[in-house]
Amino acid sequence: FERGLDPNNTLYAIKRAALLIQEIAGGTIEGEVRDIYPVEKPQPKVELNLEKTNSIIGKEIPKETIKSILNTLDITVESETDEVLHLNIPTYRVDVLRDVDVIEEVLRIYGYNNIEIGTTLNSSLSNKTETDRKHELQTLVSEQLTAHGFNEVINNSLTEKAYYSESETLTVDNNVNLLNPLSAELNVMRQTLLYGGLENIIHNINRKHPNLNLYEFGNCYFFDGDKEATPENTLAQYSEETHLGIWICGIRNSKNWAEAETKSSAYELKAHVENILMRLGLNDDKRLVHKPFNNELFVSGMNISRGKQHLVNWGVVDKQILKKFDIDTEFYFAEFNWDALMKATRKNTVLFSELPKFPSVKRDLALLLDKHVTFAEIEKIAYNSEKKLLREVTLFDVYEGKHLPEGKKSYAVNFILQDYDKTLQDKRIDKIMMKIQKSLEKQLGAQLR
Repeated sequence: FERGLDPNNTLYAIKRAALLIQEIAGGTIEGEVRDIYPVEKPQPKVELNLEKTNSIIGKEIPKETIKSILNTLDITVESETDEVLHLNIPTYRVDVLRDVDVIEEVLRIYGYNNIEIGTTLNSSLSNKTETDRKHELQTLVSEQLTAHGFNEVINNSLTEKAYYSESETLTVDNNVNLLNPLSAELNVMRQTLLYGGLENIIHNINRKHPNLNLYEFGNCYFFDGDKEATPENTLAQYSEETHLGIWICGIRNSKNWAEAETKSSAYELKAHVENILMRLGLNDDKRLVHKPFNNELFVSGMNISRGKQHLVNWGVVDKQILKKFDIDTEFYFAEFNWDALMKATRKNTVLFSELPKFPSVKRDLALLLDKHVTFAEIEKIAYNSEKKLLREVTLFDVYEGKHLPEGKKSYAVNFILQDYDKTLQDKRIDKIMMKIQKSLEKQLGAQLR
C-alpha cells in the first residue's frame, strides 16, 4: 500500500481471479463483467522541459532517445513542441507524478554509467521561508529550555470534550469536534496545551517522579461560529495556532549540605518566560504590556501582549483544575502563542553596540506604594520619564508589614544611568532622578521613605 495501487487494475484482477477459480476450484464463469466506476481516474499529465531534463542529468540527450525511453516505460507523448513534451503517465505508475520523477526514470534507463563526470560544479541557492525561520527559532528556544533542565513532551492533539464543558475562557462552542471519534476521551481537538501536560504530570507523580520541568510545541485548534464559510474558503470558521507550553512543579533544588530544599515558584516560571522573550529579542520592547488576570484556569495569572497581539499567559494553575487530575501540589504553567511571537520578531534586527567607554551611575529609591501597584508599572513609568540615559531598573527589596500604613508596601528600586558619549555630572543625574520621582508620585501616588 505504501507504493499505491492502480485503480484501473480492478478489471484485470477480477478476470484473473475468475480464471483461477475456474482452473483450480472447477467454477464456471457466467454472465458479463459489470464495471461500476462512477468517477474515472484520469491519467496524470506531466510537462517535460527538455532543457531542464538535460540540465538536471548533466548531459544533452537527443529528443528522440528520450521519447524512445518514455515509450518503453508506457509513458505516451500526447503532444510536443521543440522544447516541451506533454506526457500521459499510466495510472499504475503511482510514483511518477512530477517532471523530476520522469527525468529520474529517463536517467535510470539511459544509464548512470553513460553520464560523464563534469568539470564544473553547479549549485542552486534558495531563500529562507517563514517556515524555515519558525523552525529555526523553535530549535533555538528548545535548546535553551533543555539546557535549563526541561524535558520535551509530545501529546495527542485529540483530547476530551469534558475539559471544556465548564470553562468560560475555552468554551465548548469553540471546540473542533470529530465526526467519528475513537472514544469519549478523544472526541475534540485541543484548544490549549494545558490538559495534555497535566496528564503527563499525574502520570509521573504516580510513578514517584514529582519534580518536573516540561515543555511542548504543539498546535491548538479553534472553531468560530461568528464567521461564515464561503465557496472560496470552506474552512473560514476554523483556525490553527502553534503554541508553546511550559509546566513546572515540585522541588527546584533538593536539600543538600550547601543549601536547604527549595520549592518551585511562580517567580521561577516568570524567569523562564522572560528568558524566552529575551532570546527572541523582545525583552526590551517598550510596547510589551503586562496585565494581571484571574480566570478558571489561573489563580494568579499574567498576560503579556504587544498591541493587539496576545503573546503569553502564565501563572499559578487553579486548584479546581488540579483537583480533576488528583494533583495536590502547586503547579505553574505558561502558554505562548508561538505564531504571534513569530510576527512580533519578524522585523527584529540584531544591532552591534560598542562596549561603553564612560562609567554608569547607580541611584536607589525607597518608595511607599499601594499594595496593588506592580513593579512592571514602576519600570514602565521610569523608562517613559527618561528614554535616553536610563539603562536598567531593578527591584531589590519588597517589604510589607509593621511600621507601614495599612494597604501599603515598600519597594526598593535601583536605577542605572549611563551616557555613552561622556561622563554624567551630579547635577544632571539629580535632575533625571527628580523627573523619575515626580512621575512616580503623579501617576502612582508614590512617596519616598
